[in-house]
Amino acid sequence: MTNKNYYKSPLTRRRYGKKKPGKNKPFKPRIDSSLKSVFQKIGTPEPGPFVPDLFQIEALRLTKHSDVLVSAPTGSGKTWIASQAIRMYLDQGKTVWYASPLKALSNSIYEEFSREFGSANCGILTGDRKENPDAPITVGTTEILRNQLYDAMHEGTSIQTDLVILDEAHYLNDPDRGVVWEETLIYLPPRVRLLMLSATISNAGEICEWLRDIRGTDVNLVHSQNRPVPLETLFLLSDGLMVPLGTKKGLSSKVKNHLARGSEKRRQWYKKTDFGNIIECLGKLNLLPTIFYLKSRKECDRALKTCPPVRHSRDKDRKLRIAVNSFVEKYPHLKNHKQMSSLLKSRVASHHGGQLPYWKVLVENMMNRGLLNAIFSTSTVAAGVNFPARSVVLVQSDRFNGHEFTDLTATEFHQMVGRAGRRGKDEIGFAVVIPGIHQNPDLIHELQDSPPEPINSQIHINFSMVLNLLLSHTPMEVKDLIDRSFASFQEIPSRREKIRNRLWRDFERHLRFLKETGFVNNMDQLTEDGFWASKLRVDQPLLISEAIRKGAMDKLSPEELAGALAPFVWDRSQEIDMKMVDETELARIEAIFNSLLKSIKHIMIMKTKRKFETPLIQMWPCAVLYFWASGTDWNDLFRMVRVDEGDMASLIMRTADHLRQIVNLKKTHPDLSDTAEKAIDLIMREPVYV
Repeated sequence: MTNKNYYKSPLTRRRYGKKKPGKNKPFKPRIDSSLKSVFQKIGTPEPGPFVPDLFQIEALRLTKHSDVLVSAPTGSGKTWIASQAIRMYLDQGKTVWYASPLKALSNSIYEEFSREFGSANCGILTGDRKENPDAPITVGTTEILRNQLYDAMHEGTSIQTDLVILDEAHYLNDPDRGVVWEETLIYLPPRVRLLMLSATISNAGEICEWLRDIRGTDVNLVHSQNRPVPLETLFLLSDGLMVPLGTKKGLSSKVKNHLARGSEKRRQWYKKTDFGNIIECLGKLNLLPTIFYLKSRKECDRALKTCPPVRHSRDKDRKLRIAVNSFVEKYPHLKNHKQMSSLLKSRVASHHGGQLPYWKVLVENMMNRGLLNAIFSTSTVAAGVNFPARSVVLVQSDRFNGHEFTDLTATEFHQMVGRAGRRGKDEIGFAVVIPGIHQNPDLIHELQDSPPEPINSQIHINFSMVLNLLLSHTPMEVKDLIDRSFASFQEIPSRREKIRNRLWRDFERHLRFLKETGFVNNMDQLTEDGFWASKLRVDQPLLISEAIRKGAMDKLSPEELAGALAPFVWDRSQEIDMKMVDETELARIEAIFNSLLKSIKHIMIMKTKRKFETPLIQMWPCAVLYFWASGTDWNDLFRMVRVDEGDMASLIMRTADHLRQIVNLKKTHPDLSDTAEKAIDLIMREPVYV
């Protein structure tokens, strides 16, 4: 019987089952004759002055007098448009807000802009960092920008900027965070010019029409479908022959023959893909560096073990070691990283959300310098990180969406292959399809020419939104804002009122709950508790507010407060067992945790009865953050609980974000605010923050 959990690959060291003599051809890397002209294009463009594309020039011209949405392929140079627009505004003595979806991306853009425009002209606001906030250029996350709009509406002022640049604007379609983008666009004053930068989207025109409708401004679309570096999609056969995946008519005959042979009894099933062998093959065909997209963090880490040491010139080895040593001098906790040997000797690295923040930065730096041969990455992480390569390797045609494995969408596919071919470094890029049990070449071929899926509104009502809007609006004024949603605009006119009514009823449901719990009075105004609760811009503002209101966080030490907030941060349902914990200390933590649960039990029951989502509150994050804040060694934390380093770092950093929200309560809860400030200093230390 065939075990379908195994991958089938043409390149392996250990095969599943016995080898049958005479059945397998020797593996020899080579290209099909039809690809000779394509492979002749491989090379580096001649150095010369940068010449912007027509769409870049057009976007910059339009930005002078209108709002602009730029929809163009990944890697096409949208950041150049942003930097030139910033320079134009700076020359006029105006200010710019640059918003991105990721802290890591914001940090990268901030460093880039600081070099280009001077550090004195740049500030950053990401929650973790607040530097030079009054600078003419502010770089930050979209959540921070949205929060500033909340504050401006409450204070009756206008946000202090002249141009807002929304990077990765297709995040409007993100199920969890798209609401933040939509809120930002609804609240942004029309006097503030808007420049949106997006990967290619199929309904960009519809978004422009919506913005014209709600902002009353002139909105222009600049659309480009041309990749700056052309892309060729290949298929690697079991004997090492690289062939075209297909033509306009469908899969190539050699790919079809390969798939047909696979359905016969002779079909070979393999236990483990030999990525080292694949990299060697790509190297001989001049297709390095490359990015492998794998299904999970574990697969990325396992892939490293199949990659043996490689030989390079002494000069290249020296450059890599100097670059790594220089980085490690700044971040010494990386010196003994478990994957350092693979990076230095095999010139490969894995990059995913389960790793330490500064390890990922090191990997990105080395890849961008051209010092690595390959990166193993999950598709979701790779979509938001800038390390283009000459080729990308697709091992499967599905991906895990957080709940289940589903076929790649056209948008996901284009984002992945968009990393192939480096502008200014490559004349052509390649996507290499590796056959396997979870690979559907027909789907990959179909996705090549498929337009990206349209963006749909992800707006939904939440308690933080309601609290913050009631700071400055009556319920009927909030209804007017809801009526301007992209969700209602997308519906045909006869159904538009139905969507608006659904959102309004949901708002009223949240409002009734806030009245029942004493955060809003009968005049539909925030009570004193509601006012300070609105400053807690977190996922669970009511639960944390209730714990504060009931005194569960009074008189806690900074270490205990860090632990008390951590359970509200961990949003995954799986329980994690704790080991090797001092019983006396554990009893103390349990007492704090039980007191916390007791204080919020009533409101959790009410939320459940009213059919609001209620998170699973677990104790282990409370214990881990308490021990970490108390000075426990990083490695000792992982003797207590089994989680990835990146998840632990994320838990700590998100707890710090929540503590910063508590710091904002200085006027109403001065002692608690001071304790939160001390707790942040205790937990934001190496290797999480340097």
